[in-house]
Amino acid sequence: MRPDTPADHIAEAERLLRTAAQYPEDHEPLFLQAAAHLELAGERARASTLYDELLGSTETTIDHPHLVKALKASNLWEYGHEAEARAIIDGIRAAGPLDAAPWEIAAETLEAHDELEAAHDFFSTALTLLLAPGEEVPYATQSLVTGRHRVRRLMGVAHDAWDELADALHTAAVPLDELHDPKRLWSLGSSDPGELQAEINRLRAELGTYRSALSRPFPVAVLHWPEGELRELLTAYPELAQEYLSHQDHLARLEAALRDLHATGTPNLGIVTGTVPSYEAFAASEAASPSDPDLLPQYATTLAARGRAVPWPPARSAACWCGSGRPYRECHGAD
Repeated sequence: MRPDTPADHIAEAERLLRTAAQYPEDHEPLFLQAAAHLELAGERARASTLYDELLGSTETTIDHPHLVKALKASNLWEYGHEAEARAIIDGIRAAGPLDAAPWEIAAETLEAHDELEAAHDFFSTALTLLLAPGEEVPYATQSLVTGRHRVRRLMGVAHDAWDELADALHTAAVPLDELHDPKRLWSLGSSDPGELQAEINRLRAELGTYRSALSRPFPVAVLHWPEGELRELLTAYPELAQEYLSHQDHLARLEAALRDLHATGTPNLGIVTGTVPSYEAFAASEAASPSDPDLLPQYATTLAARGRAVPWPPARSAACWCGSGRPYRECHGAD
């Protein structure tokens, strides 16, 4: 059952923190989930403490510092620390992170507090930074296009090329212009049956979109082994050699599998990176042998559920997922 009351959310946060103590490699995503539950419970000061603990940790390096900062800023603003939140948001803009999530959270924080021009600037800056002209919009970046469209409708400005792209990406039956119409709220107070029915139809379409997103809370993820980890894995468990002919073959198969999934219309694809100690711990938790190849996809799904997936495809100018250090367009993204 999903947490429903503040006490439920606090209990879930405590469970996640205990899990983080058991799995230090998943410390960051578990802390972020725990902080979200604390916010929902109204324990915003305690949630900020978790964000500070992540950002101030000297023992581990966090993978997504700008995401943590954006979440912290959003939380701070909600309980009266506007100046500090603004300073953090300004810092995110200056840093220019190359992933969509911190931009989206910061922009939506500004939007929620009626800072529409600043939110529009954040969405626009992010899209200019993350997308090359004519590039296919990655799943993780689509929400930036949609969010910008929503803010522009609230501002009452005319459509531009990004708005047309948002319309093209939108798949619900009700057009995006209707969903983002600032006059929609007026119809809720109407006594006209036709207006009320139209609003019910729009809400159903919006709910369908949310349900579709919630049905896939983490990516369809494939498992990537860095070269050294794969060598260690096959040395310890030679039975898995039939799954991995060579490291280069492993990388090529991953890219091919992801492209095939993408071609069939599967959204929200990702890559999780395995380590031998983590895999062995997972096998022990499942009371299974690490040499069992059927355990590999289960391990990938578990890592994705813990927030360890990196969205695929990366922007063509971003570093390739394989760790080569080369831009994706020059490595596995080369056509």
